[in-house]
Parts: sequence; C-alpha cells; structure tokens
Amino acid sequence: MMQIEDDVLTQSGLTQHNGARSLIIACGALAREILALKDMNGWDHMDLTCLPAIYHVYPDKITDAVEQAVLKHQADYSQIFIAYADCGTGGLLAAKCAELGVELIEGPHCYSFFEGNAAFSKISEDEFTAFYLTDFLVRQFEAFVIKPMGLDRHPELRDMYFGNYEKLVYQAQTEDPALTKKAKACAAQLGLKFERRFTGYGDLKTTLAQV
Repeated sequence: MMQIEDDVLTQSGLTQHNGARSLIIACGALAREILALKDMNGWDHMDLTCLPAIYHVYPDKITDAVEQAVLKHQADYSQIFIAYADCGTGGLLAAKCAELGVELIEGPHCYSFFEGNAAFSKISEDEFTAFYLTDFLVRQFEAFVIKPMGLDRHPELRDMYFGNYEKLVYQAQTEDPALTKKAKACAAQLGLKFERRFTGYGDLKTTLAQV
C-alpha cells in the first residue's frame, strides 16, 4: 500500500490518479483506510484525491473545497464519489453534492459511519458525554485536539473544554497495540475514562463497495 505521512494528509491531502474510471474525493483523515480497502478488494477502478484533513477542525472550508475538486476532475471521470459525511457543514455539503450530481456517505460524521450509522444512532443518546477518536485522530492528536484548543499553551483550559465529557471512546479501525496505548494516553491527558471499540471500516467499506 502507498506510504504517506500523516502530517502530509493533515496539511496537504493526497492525490493518487492512475487513469481509473471512478474518483473518490475524501477527507485526508480517511486516506489510509480507503487505500487499505482498495488494496484488499482490488478496487483498481478507483482513483483517490484527499483534501487536507485539517478541514476537520474548520468545517466551513469543506463544502467549497469539495466543489472545487469536483469541478476540477469531473471531465476526467465517469463517476465521482465524495467520502465525507456531513462533517459539521450543517447540510451544506449534502446540498452542494446534490447540486453537482455526486453522492456522499450517509451520516453526520466519520465516528458514525465507522461505528455503522444504524448502530451509532442507537448508542449516541447514551453517549452524549463521550469524546471520539479514530486511528487517524489518535496519531494526530496534537494537531487536531491539543494545538487547536490551545492546550499546549494553556493546559489549565482542559477542564473548561472537557469538564462535561466522561469518557474517550477510541474507535479502532485496525488492531494496533501501539495506537491503543497512545489512545489511553490521550484519555489520561484529557482526564477522561477510556474505552476502546474495534469498528473496522464500518459503513465506509460497505458504501465504497457499491461505487
């Protein structure tokens, strides 16, 4: 599988174009998972473009960036699929995708479709005090949590941000003891209880299988 640094996915994204028929436009936080699924299933008909994962922190940038990517590539592909959920856009991304005639993953965010949207909708009411991390977000915890919230400069703000949370739920896409250890450390740093749930690729796998 193609090797790429998480810092690159966070700040710059990814382009992997080999002249395939279909294009996946995805969040950089999903690049490793999509590449793994492509390799496991022999999905050679798919190319992949990933936008910077840091848009996870600035969701107001997502809709325009997705539109620009679709317009840039639509003449070169018979099918384009958007590997984002709503991701904090308040319905704007779904509306834009409908306008552009492209599909996107169902669900409010990646935590939901990794868990499985049906399963997540059942447990979310009981987990409104849970803070979620995926494999990528564990690896990039400093870039997506600590630095944007200023906790590297003002650790005393931790309780103001996380005082209403009770636990950190690590949704593991892979079996990686080192990542689990780091996720536990993330929970401790935020003063939260720790829970690990292996989700695998969830609805991401089943949705891409239909593309």
